[in-house]
Amino acid sequence: MGILQQWRDKAYDERANKGDLQRLWADYFAKEKDIYAQLLKNPDEVVTGTVSELAEKYGVDLITMVGFLDGINDSLKEQNPIEEMDENTVVNLGFDKELLYKNMVAAGADWLYGLEEWDAIFDEEKRKELYKEQKESGTVRKPAKIYPNDPCPCGSGKKYKKCHGKNR
Repeated sequence: MGILQQWRDKAYDERANKGDLQRLWADYFAKEKDIYAQLLKNPDEVVTGTVSELAEKYGVDLITMVGFLDGINDSLKEQNPIEEMDENTVVNLGFDKELLYKNMVAAGADWLYGLEEWDAIFDEEKRKELYKEQKESGTVRKPAKIYPNDPCPCGSGKKYKKCHGKNR
């Protein structure tokens, strides 16, 4: 079994005690926040190393680092081979800043997109713009309903029912 599967089995175990899972996630989120805070201090530096080296660098256990790599992978400029990785796989943490911010918003991770380290990367206006873009990207908009007595949208001046609303 690969280490990514070990992480997923542990973190998403439906048979596990709910209290144990809540503690696992609370512990994970605190560690994740610390790692992101460190990464965001030098956002243009591409951190690389083996999975075990990065776990040591950020002071977390191997499985927690695997969970972090799983979470950040979609925000990287060059994704890591997380499905096949082991503790000796060399990975990189070169992230796209805008994409990372939007993915944090999409995940509802306010403890991450609210980190003060973002202040040095994007001004408040840019953060609001990225937040709005992300939120709108998931919004489905239905076109306005056209009723029979409405003017036809083709611009003919006729009522819809007498123009394009006819059964053809």
